[in-house]
Amino acid sequence: MNDSLRESLSYFGLYKKMFRVQKNIIPESVSFGNDKDQYFLYYEPDNIISDKIIIWVHGGGWNAGTPKYFDFVGQYIANAGYRFVSIGYRLSPKNKYPCQIEDVCSGYKSAIRYLNEKNINTSKVIVSGPSAGAHLSSILCYSKSVQEAYDTDVSKIIGFIGVGGPYSFSVKTSLSVRILLDQLFSKSYDRTNGEPCSLMTKNNIPMLLIQSKHDGLIDFSCAERLYEKAKSVGNECELYEVVDKKNTHSWYTAGMFLETRNENQGLDKFFSWIEKL
Repeated sequence: MNDSLRESLSYFGLYKKMFRVQKNIIPESVSFGNDKDQYFLYYEPDNIISDKIIIWVHGGGWNAGTPKYFDFVGQYIANAGYRFVSIGYRLSPKNKYPCQIEDVCSGYKSAIRYLNEKNINTSKVIVSGPSAGAHLSSILCYSKSVQEAYDTDVSKIIGFIGVGGPYSFSVKTSLSVRILLDQLFSKSYDRTNGEPCSLMTKNNIPMLLIQSKHDGLIDFSCAERLYEKAKSVGNECELYEVVDKKNTHSWYTAGMFLETRNENQGLDKFFSWIEKL
């Protein structure tokens, strides 16, 4: 069975587990714009085990998904003892890029202000995202031109984790991703201005890339290209290949948060990397 078909057939099991997740923590919803998708959710753990804060940008092909839809990720990470922020953004095809990265930068800045107002130490932030969220959050962390354009200070970020991201548009690309990119960008837009590999500049934020060779949507070479670019500009980067049996795109990018660290090695890598920062 090819990986694209495995990805398609995985959805039922994924959704079944998603809707069984208990909502132990009620997140606070904070708007940072007039659009319904311009908001973030903040999850305060009942038992805080770390002063590190995880800020997460959801996936969904740039045209779907919201922080509320991915509540199970917030529940898992907060239950693990970490303060957690989940940022939303305007979706394509109605809203063309760079609306999405503008919102991610605005949401990030709003989240930092919000946490500071609550007298929470924001000096140790980890930014992460899966799929389209990995694309956007990597640009937030590593593009100096974007940081300057949207007046975004990333000095509080001590680590970045990208999971299953489309970081390069010049590698082998599935039909599904080509359609999604056509929806994201206007016909006249220079896509290198929205490509992480082209935008990456040198900084001191360590990077972990989690990617599967059996993704079914995003080719492994996307992560390899970003890894190579990071090394070429002098950025610290680790590329981790998913070895779990549930290694198709949806399962390892977001579905890993429906399993335990003992069950899922990718999830254990996610947390163990953060723990070592």
